[in-house]
Amino acid sequence: MRVLVIEDDKEAAAYLVKALGEVGHAAERASDGETGAFMVGEGGYDVVIVDRMLPKRDGLAIIEDMRRAGDMTPVLILSALGQVDDRVRGLRAGGDDYLTKPYAFTELLARVEALARRSRPLDVETQYKVADLTLDRLSHEVRRGNEEIVLQPREFRLLEYMMRNAGQVVTRTMLLENVWDYHFDPQTNVIDVHISRLRSKIDKGFDKQLLCTIRGAGYMIRE
Repeated sequence: MRVLVIEDDKEAAAYLVKALGEVGHAAERASDGETGAFMVGEGGYDVVIVDRMLPKRDGLAIIEDMRRAGDMTPVLILSALGQVDDRVRGLRAGGDDYLTKPYAFTELLARVEALARRSRPLDVETQYKVADLTLDRLSHEVRRGNEEIVLQPREFRLLEYMMRNAGQVVTRTMLLENVWDYHFDPQTNVIDVHISRLRSKIDKGFDKQLLCTIRGAGYMIRE
């Protein structure tokens, strides 16, 4: 899931982006309302988390502009303004949910995932299968045959992306942009390390090897 966090408090935003990343979601941050509105306009987010009181542009104004433009991306308003009138105003502006600060991350996560589920088209795949390897996006369960495979959040995102593109070559650039959210090559061996760990978990001990290195091109999962 791709989440945009529009929050001017640097420490609060860093905590939230890090916490979402640790459970396998890709989160990006905008530090003011103007930047947030621009990033919303670029599209591609499953959920937007927006603070109400932002520099340069108010959070509710961003939401109202989204709805006027026909953008129905789910929005969770995260604000220290917690009176009934504040919550009502936020929901009437077009917010889908409202959570007051301070908050428990587990509750925020549950609300964000619920918003994403409600907005997801019925025909979107929630499970991928290659040979006897299966991945369930909703339960975060991965199995090979009858064996459950435990993956770290980044490994799960890597496997999900590769299984979504099963049978096709996935390049380093594609992985950096879609799994690590880098739009440049940081010149590290992070991909090689994660591919090696993932291969040891999904292929080691099995007769058929599914994760292949395509020399000079990238990687592929195939039967």
